[in-house]
Amino acid sequence: MAEILVYVDHVDGAVRKPTLELLTLARRLGDPVAVALGNGAADTAAALAEHGAVKVLTADAAEFADYLVVPKVEALQAAYEAVSPAAVLVPSSAEGKEIAARLAVRIGSGIITDAIDLEAGDEGPVATQSAFAASFTTRSRVSKGTPVITVKPNSAPVEAAPAAGAVEALAVSFSEQAHGTKVVSRTPRESTGRPELTEAAIVVSGGRGVNGAENFGLIEALADSLGAAVGASRAAVDAGWYPHSNQVGQTGKSVSPQLYIASGISGAIQHRAGMQTSKTIVAINKDAEAPIFDLVDYGVVGDLFDVVPQLTEEVKSRKG
Repeated sequence: MAEILVYVDHVDGAVRKPTLELLTLARRLGDPVAVALGNGAADTAAALAEHGAVKVLTADAAEFADYLVVPKVEALQAAYEAVSPAAVLVPSSAEGKEIAARLAVRIGSGIITDAIDLEAGDEGPVATQSAFAASFTTRSRVSKGTPVITVKPNSAPVEAAPAAGAVEALAVSFSEQAHGTKVVSRTPRESTGRPELTEAAIVVSGGRGVNGAENFGLIEALADSLGAAVGASRAAVDAGWYPHSNQVGQTGKSVSPQLYIASGISGAIQHRAGMQTSKTIVAINKDAEAPIFDLVDYGVVGDLFDVVPQLTEEVKSRKG
């Protein structure tokens, strides 16, 4: 079978969920060959093999930590030249999309970003995308070169499929360009104990109807009862009620969880653009005419200050 190159997103050897989802999709297209870079790269092999990687190419160098993006692009290009894959799959994070775009330019290939599904086609992989704020679904394929495709988190299940996972060292030569932008400092993000917003299976978001930063505790309590991430609409973020890093929407983050709960969010097109591909959508809003209700699978017309605490208690009682 053809080999499919999969870029590994990991933190010191701990493989992140979107990469395991990519391996599920890669197995539909051929034999997954994973590329793990940086500190702990070799430690990813066991998890990658468990989820279908027939081979794991690893490289570690100071450049991956000390310089932005380009060293990773050059390493992925080296892997591409060594493997000659039928496609290259990359997680659709901000960094992942930049790496994919730069690689596509270097190898003279087309690129598809933010795919939500992949299937094998007679002329190469066919990607499904959600377009125009999820008003349309498109199916497309790359017509020039080797397809480079980024895939949104939560687009495929994580499935165990044990494979050889043979570890091989990847030889990488860095160009002068790779040293062009140096990282001079890092500040660890404070952990909330909640899932990463873009990767979470459940997201609970609050909007203008929350009516103040002090009331976001209601949203957080419901999220914590469900093991969910917390999101916010642009209105809530612009008002200073919640950090921009949690904004869901066209100018924030795009999420595609199994369950999305929108509390006090009217459903402006900019917000819908960031969450409309969620598998199940629930809205809580006291305005029965709010546009969000045109989108949802389940809608609750009511005051979130009454509904959300009751829902939180019900979830806790059922789990308890």
